[in-house]
Amino acid sequence: MGLTKQYLRYVSSAVFGVIGSQKANIAYVTLRGGERGRYVAVAACEHVFIWDVRKGEKVLILQGLKHEVTFICASPDGVHVAVGYEDGAVRIFSLISRESNVSFNGHKSAVSVMNFDNLGARLVTGSKDTDVIVWDMINECGLYRLRGHKDAVTQALFLSDRNLLITCSKDSFVKWWDLDTQHCFKTLVGHRSEVWGLVLLNQERRLLTGSADSELRAWDVDFLQEEKAAGEPKVKKGKTLLDDEDDEAENVEDDDEERILRCKKVGSILREARDRVVSLTTDAKARILVCHGNDSVMEVFTVLSDDELQKKRSKKLKKAKKKMNKTEETAEPEVEMTLKDEIVRLTNIKASGKIRSVDCLSCAGAELKVALLLQNNTVETYSLKSSEQKPTANKTARLTLGGHRTDVRTLSFSSDNMAVLSASGDTVKVWNRSTLQVVRTMACEYALCSLFVPGDRQIVLGTKSGKLQIFELASGSLLETVEAHSGAVWSLCLSPDQRGLITGSADKTVKFWEFELAKDQGSAQKRLTMKHTRTLQLEEDVLCVRFSPDHRLLAASLLDCTVKVFYTDTLKFFLSLYGHKLPVLCLDISHDSTIIATGSADRNVKIWGLDFGDCHRSMFAHDDSVMYLQFVPKTHLFFTAGKDKKIKQWDADKFELIQTLEGHHREVWCLSVSPNGDHLVTASHDKSLRLWERTREPIILEEEREMEREAEFEESMAKEEMPVVSPAERIMEALEIFKEENRKLEEHRYACGHEGKQVKLRLLSVCINTTEGLSVVVYFLVLSELEVSLLVLPFPYVPELLKLFNTYIQQGLEVELICRCLFFLLKIHFGQISSNQMLLSVINELRTNTLHKVQEIRDLMGFNKAALQFLQREIESKEDVMFFAEATGRLQEKKRRRRKRERAILTIA
Repeated sequence: MGLTKQYLRYVSSAVFGVIGSQKANIAYVTLRGGERGRYVAVAACEHVFIWDVRKGEKVLILQGLKHEVTFICASPDGVHVAVGYEDGAVRIFSLISRESNVSFNGHKSAVSVMNFDNLGARLVTGSKDTDVIVWDMINECGLYRLRGHKDAVTQALFLSDRNLLITCSKDSFVKWWDLDTQHCFKTLVGHRSEVWGLVLLNQERRLLTGSADSELRAWDVDFLQEEKAAGEPKVKKGKTLLDDEDDEAENVEDDDEERILRCKKVGSILREARDRVVSLTTDAKARILVCHGNDSVMEVFTVLSDDELQKKRSKKLKKAKKKMNKTEETAEPEVEMTLKDEIVRLTNIKASGKIRSVDCLSCAGAELKVALLLQNNTVETYSLKSSEQKPTANKTARLTLGGHRTDVRTLSFSSDNMAVLSASGDTVKVWNRSTLQVVRTMACEYALCSLFVPGDRQIVLGTKSGKLQIFELASGSLLETVEAHSGAVWSLCLSPDQRGLITGSADKTVKFWEFELAKDQGSAQKRLTMKHTRTLQLEEDVLCVRFSPDHRLLAASLLDCTVKVFYTDTLKFFLSLYGHKLPVLCLDISHDSTIIATGSADRNVKIWGLDFGDCHRSMFAHDDSVMYLQFVPKTHLFFTAGKDKKIKQWDADKFELIQTLEGHHREVWCLSVSPNGDHLVTASHDKSLRLWERTREPIILEEEREMEREAEFEESMAKEEMPVVSPAERIMEALEIFKEENRKLEEHRYACGHEGKQVKLRLLSVCINTTEGLSVVVYFLVLSELEVSLLVLPFPYVPELLKLFNTYIQQGLEVELICRCLFFLLKIHFGQISSNQMLLSVINELRTNTLHKVQEIRDLMGFNKAALQFLQREIESKEDVMFFAEATGRLQEKKRRRRKRERAILTIA
């Protein structure tokens, strides 16, 4: 058997360059010991980054799995964060442990909205699959699925003191749901287009909705149960701002709907923006209302309380009386409060770019903090005093250093493998590969190609305007701008002797340049410059140029789908490589100058010999255009990047696909392989840069193909909505193994002699391990799937499972989980279990042991609670400090009472 070629696996090492992804929202979070409004959570592809906006640093990463994050929601307890993903999954992360121990899988497509109730005990999720699901956070399971919308759900809110839910959708409907009966009892049909957001104001008596026009529609909510309890009918409010011509059509209500609440449109608030509402949100007390559209302006409103409205009404009444006194009228003046009087515009905040999402937070001293996620990979925070008459917003932070504003179009590694260059439409950044921190940021023109000058002290960029820009890294300054071409410079290549470079441009020329050191007038120091030496004129636009490593040949891909090869010294034509159906966008030549690989917009990669120009193999590489191609140094392995979001590694000798690197969520524009081949960096349209690292793990191609086939099969099964049977099968398999080991133990029970004892002890240990293994199988089942798994478990396995549950409870193993499984099995198999005489003794033992163990756990928890309270009192008495958050409030209340008593004493004196 001949020696097989060994390949080493590349794995994802880090994601950087992205500040906030555009698919998800931004949310304020609170870390332990941190002040409110200091930390924000944003999506970063499949991860969640938590930024300290004061320091501008990334303080926490919540690691995702594969799919992109689509929604983030912070829990009221300040400890947990719910994260929704593109595949419909929801994971609950702890900000203390930084891990996710709870996951919910109920949606078929991307999660579009999430919200907790006031206590954080329930979570509602809405999705693009039109379903609304309410989850129980304590039992970690789904409560019920609500169906009724015909398009993606855009908002879902719990009511604080009633078991009701309100949702809106792109189907133009707003629905009220009774969670006691899990049905929709009312639908608002007053919108002519999609409803993108809604909020509840005035102690949930006022509903405000945002649609695809410039109006924020207001609705009065009257709870009829309260009216009946009070014994007085509510006075219907009249129109306040706009007359509604469609009242009869919008407020058609049945008797069933009238039993819970009445919802009536009372007017509209006009926004300054003319496009649709993107975000509509309030602070925790619903006193501040914030909304924005697709532009860069955010509008801030304040909602007046009942006392403030009464004061405003009194002022209006006084003015009306004065006016009537002047006109000598005797009738009592009437003052009507309009919606515009209740919801007052505070200010507009102009951001530096288009706004993607917003979150607001009310802090002490009537301060409002606003966090904005912009569409250009930027996070901005503002602060304003909501108590002022005309507040001005002050920008408090702007996170821009850790990423580019536009897509990165070119990447390059330094010769020492330690620095990575990335350039976009407005800036060029140099990153430290080991720390992933930005070393230099320099403003540039729209960059298309780049390289490090030998010595790694300068860099050269080729721009869309046809210029070459030379930057010095030490000072971060632009040394020179060379007017190189009249068209875009698509490609740069350093000459093998490292004395110069060549450029390929859309002006149909390839130009040769040499590095020189020149003196500026009035300065003794020399600076790097470039001198133009030769020009190769071609018939078509040049898309990519490369030197052969032996400096003998020059290859240029043209817009006519061919690759021309010339001699470097004489520029004489040598070969023409034709066969691609669309232009060749990238090419590279191997280290021994024998093979050239070309990638094209026709999705194929062709491997050619440089001796005669023969095509060795044509391979279908990607599902979209091949954007970049580069050989691993000193090998015949090469990487390709495509618009299909994938990076692939190939063997140019065996014409085989080695591995596929998946991780990017948008088109991959470029890549760069480090000079030692240990690292690979890629850039994508999702604004992220990804670093891949070569490991020592070998790749076996047959196993790779098998894993790919299994992944495809699982994906097809998921699309066909196969029932959840794998967890039940795991329980059945564990039970079968347990019964088999028990049988072997029984056979050797009466074995005698030293050998028999050894066999018995060995089998006993196997049996114990199998029992523990079954408990681990039950424990690691996803709790949301636990009941489904037990439901499909055949009854013949239930008696054996009940006996094992009895053993577990006696040993004190996972008593709470076992009790939950036990009660569920008793509920669904009550008839069969109660009629089985063999199980009566087992049930009696289970009842006794369960009551005993549960009482032990309750006693233990009560003892621990009392001990902790005792320790708290001891420490507080010694240090004279309070432990918990309400300590500050208590102290302020004591001071307030003391001052009140002192004022009363002074008044009496």
